[in-house]
Amino acid sequence: MKLGMVGLPNVGKSTLFNALTNAGAESANYPFCTIEPNVGVVSVPDERLDKLAEMYHPKKFTPAVLEFMDIAGLVKGASKGEGLGNKFLADIREADAIVHVVRCFEDPDVIHVEGSIGAARDIETINLELIFADMEMLERRIAKTQKMVRADKKYAAELELLERLMAHLEEGKSARSFDCTDEEKEILSSSPFLSNKPVIYAANLCEEDFTGGYENNPHFQAVQNIAAEEHAAVLPICAKIEEEIADMSDEDKQMFLSDLGLKESGLNRIIKEGYALLGYISFLTAGEPEVRAWTITRGTKAPQAAGKIHTDFERGFIRAEVVAFDDLMACGSMAAAKEKGLVRLEGKDYVMQDGDIVLFRFNV
Repeated sequence: MKLGMVGLPNVGKSTLFNALTNAGAESANYPFCTIEPNVGVVSVPDERLDKLAEMYHPKKFTPAVLEFMDIAGLVKGASKGEGLGNKFLADIREADAIVHVVRCFEDPDVIHVEGSIGAARDIETINLELIFADMEMLERRIAKTQKMVRADKKYAAELELLERLMAHLEEGKSARSFDCTDEEKEILSSSPFLSNKPVIYAANLCEEDFTGGYENNPHFQAVQNIAAEEHAAVLPICAKIEEEIADMSDEDKQMFLSDLGLKESGLNRIIKEGYALLGYISFLTAGEPEVRAWTITRGTKAPQAAGKIHTDFERGFIRAEVVAFDDLMACGSMAAAKEKGLVRLEGKDYVMQDGDIVLFRFNV
């Protein structure tokens, strides 16, 4: 999973990226200090994997991974090449989802490209640039579809759909808030609309607001309202706190978060939101050689899940031996789970569930 971190210059985006990934991206108090999309790969925390490691004492421990891209700050006119606009738009196309960092804190020492704090205005600035880029792409597709309609009327419905979407974008609304049927979504899926990418709005708050009641912060409220209209997620976060805990040991980190009344770090919360947004789940493989988590899309069937491990597994799929994580933990061992009949044999139509522990049987 690739998450592209975007935001106007000086909203705390690179500070948050550094804290989440420890990748050491440069952070400075001026626009465009991020020119190349810094990339950080982090392990996805999964307590189930830790428990399996305690049970099997594997030689190798492989969690799922998440890739963060810290993408250059954007300004008005990016869709026309202003600032680092062209690079911004090219980099964002690579992301599966967007973490849009929005500044919701006042600080006279940190300049703002617009001269003042305005969460709704900042979100609109970036969203409009994505929408303008989408409109350019859509214009080309409409022109192509018009030619197709002249040759064959069966494309008339597609043309009507594209024109409806164009009218929606012209109102300054993102593609992800466009209402259409599943069949129409399939038609549109062949065009990678930037404003259709799933979004997590990371509302960057000062420490006082984050720990003492951000619900009353008017900038945070504005972010919430926009997220609700767009079917997007919103996540209150404090980049400064994440920066403080980045280098702590797990024990110290937990104590620090507990003292602040927090259950988990911003990284964990972003990962959970990302998985939920993209419809991702994990299945697990376990044994003495390796304990490993594999990321798949919810609704994936067993043969396709097997193909994540190796294409031969999918091609020669016979069956899957499956046990639920909770059942295995309750039994204490795979042998005990088998004795109780909790290890199931599943065929090609089995839909994988989050936390399934699987052994695939195949023959090629």
